This record gives sequence, structure tokens and C-alpha cells, in this order.
Amino acid sequence: MGKPGIDFPGLGTGLAILRDGKILLYRRLKAPEAGFWSIVGGKVDHMEPAAKAAIREAEEESGLSIGQIEYLCTEEVMVEADRQHWISLIYVCRDFSGEPRLVEPDKLSDFGWFGRAELPSQLSDFAKATIAHLSEDDLR
Repeated sequence: MGKPGIDFPGLGTGLAILRDGKILLYRRLKAPEAGFWSIVGGKVDHMEPAAKAAIREAEEESGLSIGQIEYLCTEEVMVEADRQHWISLIYVCRDFSGEPRLVEPDKLSDFGWFGRAELPSQLSDFAKATIAHLSEDDLR
């Protein structure tokens, strides 16, 4: 059958979580782009709406309770170094409760809130694309 993203393009989703002009980023431990900072997200399961997958993945990875989300963009990323190919629907969230934490330490090692001027140097391609779509008001 094969693995999404490796044997054929995978369908993923991501969520840009925003608070006070900053975006929540986590450092990835696994491919694609291990060691890079990225938004929360993951693959869309069969028969699962992408928006629900974005909420599910964000809650699993951050421990936050996610409220209303809005569609932001669709991005296609091919990571040659990892031989992975993903197409992801990206959403944005300003409506959540709780404080982020490391819920999946086997997948993510660090997290933080970053404004546009303080972004980490090792940003994932999905994080770069997402940030490019955010307004100046969203990310200061």
C-alpha cells in the first residue's frame, strides 16, 4: 500500500496558533525536517475533514483546547533530504484555552512563542510558507 509522503504525496494539515502577535512553534525530532521549528500539524486520516484533523493534531501535540479556526492557505512541500512530499491545508487559530506543553516528547523537543523579528533560524518549509501568509497584525 505504501506510506503517505514517502511512497506517494501525503495529505497533511497544519495550524498556526497565534497569541499577542506571536506564533507557537515546536522543534521537530522526526522527519520531515527533524531539528527544524514548525507549526503543529500532521496527516489527515481517511474520511477525516482537514479542519478537524488540524484541531486534533494541534490538541494532541500542544495540549491546548482549540476553538474556532479559519482556513489560511494550501502549501506543497517537497523535502529532498528526507524524500518526502506533502500537500497541506493550513489553518489559523486565535481561539484556544490552556497553556502549551510538550505532550509528545518523542516527536517534539521544544516550543515557544515567536514574533516576526525573533523567529528561529531553522524554520521548516511549512512554517516559512505559513508565516508568509500571515498579516503584519497577526505576527509582529
